[in-house]
Amino acid sequence: MNYDLVLSDRIKGVQPSGIRKFFDILEEMKDAISLGIGEPDFVTPWHIRDAGIYSLEKGFTKYTSNAGMAGLRREIASYLERRFQLRYDFASQIIVTVGGSEAIDLALRCLVDPGDEVIVPVPSFVCYGPLTTMAGGTPVYVETKAEDEFRLTPEALRAAITPRTKVLVLPYPNNPTGGIMERQDLEAIAEVLRGTDIMVVSDEIYAELTYGQHHVSIANLPDMYDRTLVVNGFSKSHAMTGWRMGYLCGPKELISQMLKLHQFGIMSAPTMSQYAAIEAMRSGDKDIERMRDEYDGRRRYLVEGLRRIGLPCFEPRGAFYVFPDIRSTGLSSEEFCERFLMEEKVAVIAGNAFGQGGEGFVRCCYATSMKDIAEALTRMDNFLTNLKKKQSRGE
Repeated sequence: MNYDLVLSDRIKGVQPSGIRKFFDILEEMKDAISLGIGEPDFVTPWHIRDAGIYSLEKGFTKYTSNAGMAGLRREIASYLERRFQLRYDFASQIIVTVGGSEAIDLALRCLVDPGDEVIVPVPSFVCYGPLTTMAGGTPVYVETKAEDEFRLTPEALRAAITPRTKVLVLPYPNNPTGGIMERQDLEAIAEVLRGTDIMVVSDEIYAELTYGQHHVSIANLPDMYDRTLVVNGFSKSHAMTGWRMGYLCGPKELISQMLKLHQFGIMSAPTMSQYAAIEAMRSGDKDIERMRDEYDGRRRYLVEGLRRIGLPCFEPRGAFYVFPDIRSTGLSSEEFCERFLMEEKVAVIAGNAFGQGGEGFVRCCYATSMKDIAEALTRMDNFLTNLKKKQSRGE
């Protein structure tokens, strides 16, 4: 059997994630520290776990409505209005998905036809381009700059738009940079989009993790609500990564079509997870505040530490990542990460894994204990000191 002939050309053209290879090496190491994986180190709060457990004890193990339990969609609608002043009808404008990743996939596959272009600001999370390709579209990467705090500028957006542009992905707060878009930034983007039929897929999975300001969605702008699909979920805000719970919100005319694909491909999100998610929406606001306050302390400590040992780093204002500039070392992003892992047993992620503009940077995740962050900084300081010595000797 010639599997090369059997496989789709689209999937063969998709490159594997540049993030995973470091974790494969890390698994074989003892005493290693990971600042790599983008996952909360908190356990899902007990009252949320208890709601999931109770649903099993009561025998609630059957399929739910394709769009998700009505009770959960009501709670999501209430949560979005309470926390972000976004108003969606639970019955017609919300689909409960298997994580935010399914929501992104649904949005792109239902909006994009072959030949359509999807604008993706980079550096950003690794899924947008491959999912666009699998939908038959063409990703158009727009490089954001450290000097702009990795915001998408209206000038860069305008230059990327062509007659084939169908979708703009807005991945803010941003993974890997920690950059955000404030209201005035979003208004400038909206001005560029006026007079076009370009849809926005706004990935707001880190919306609850902003520091010093409240998250604003582009859907909050009156003339953008009808052209925006909001993607969100429970993984980052409520430490529920393994529960695989997300949701997609938008105009009912679009959601009704996306529900068809969700029906055929997924049926419904896990029932136990939906019961847990109801409890998270209903009673999880204090959990969000507690975890965000802890992340904020780690964020400030890590940024200060990186600057102290000689790595420039703009202060991230969202998510739980820092994106220090390692160009002064003379190493590429991948060389830095590989040597740091092998010599000091600390895993960080090469910036170029997240697209153009990421080369010369590395991603460090502070969703880990302060003890590990402190030790990682000590090891990085040692790595940089030894690197300078080796370079001065011509090694």
